[in-house]
Parts: sequence; C-alpha cells; structure tokens
Amino acid sequence: MPPDARILIVDDHKDTLYALENALAPLGRPLGRATSGDEALKQLLRGPVGLVLLDVHMPGTGGLEVVRYMRRLEQTQHIPVVLLTGFARDRQLGGAAYALGVADLVTKPVDPWALRTKVRHLYDTHQRHLALEREIRTLRARLEEHTAGPGRPALPHPHARVPPGQPAGAHTGELERDRT
Repeated sequence: MPPDARILIVDDHKDTLYALENALAPLGRPLGRATSGDEALKQLLRGPVGLVLLDVHMPGTGGLEVVRYMRRLEQTQHIPVVLLTGFARDRQLGGAAYALGVADLVTKPVDPWALRTKVRHLYDTHQRHLALEREIRTLRARLEEHTAGPGRPALPHPHARVPPGQPAGAHTGELERDRT
C-alpha cells in the first residue's frame, strides 16, 4: 500500500463527516468520504485505503456489514477499522465489532484530539506493517535467487516442520551434503 493511502470516513450525516474531516485534517493524510456503506465498499475496492472510520448505524448497509465484507476480501481484510456509534456502547455491539477485528469502537460525539491520536497510531502502525511485509517478500525473493542454483535447493521456509528426532536441516538434505 502506498504511503498516500487515504483515511476513509464513512457517515450518513454530512455534518458529522465535516466535523470528522476537520478533526483529522491536521494529520496531513489524504482523506476520503462516503455517505453510505455501499459507497464505502466501492471506494475500498477502488484504491488504497489505510484506515476506515465507519459509522455503525446507517441506512442500507451498516458499519458491521461493511466490516464483514472487508474481512472476506484479501485486499481489505487487514485495513484497520474504527467504528463510530451515536448510541451508548453495549456488549452485543462491542462483541460483534471486536469479533470482526475492529480496532476500536468510539461513541459520538468524539473528542477530536483523542480520535486524531488513535487514528494516527493505527494508520502509522498499519503502514509500517505493510512496509515490513514488502521488505520480507523482497528479501525472500533475493534469498531464493542467491541460494537456488544448479543442484542446490533453496533454503527451507523458516516455519518448515522438522520431524521429531531429526536435527535441523536433516529434512532438506543439508546434513547429507555437509558430510560429503
């Protein structure tokens, strides 16, 4: 995900969208907006989104349904989501939200400073995680290029299982090569 990934703000009330945009503008990140769950899903599929700030209760497709859909798609399943609710928090909503992997559930009206701090932390953490994943893929590819030559197998994956009672490397034939 590019470093210019948007923070997508989703709420069916335009005045709330405006207030949330003003609260998050000092972060200096690109902001996107949607006024419905369906519009949010379209935007999620169109381009890089680094975090979703999502109202729970909207006409049509609500916040929890949007998160359920996001978690089923590879390209959106790891995007952090902060759910907003105008109603008092209840155990059922909280349980459903956290079971879907929502980062937090915030009650409106929100404290702009606290929201900005939370969003900055979640967004930046997600971006660092994605950068580390890219670096790992690049390093694995380079390692594969350097270690896989004629007659020389690539190194095993670090999570490869070694059968009990065998020393590390025995399952790949490394020990046999070392003895010759």
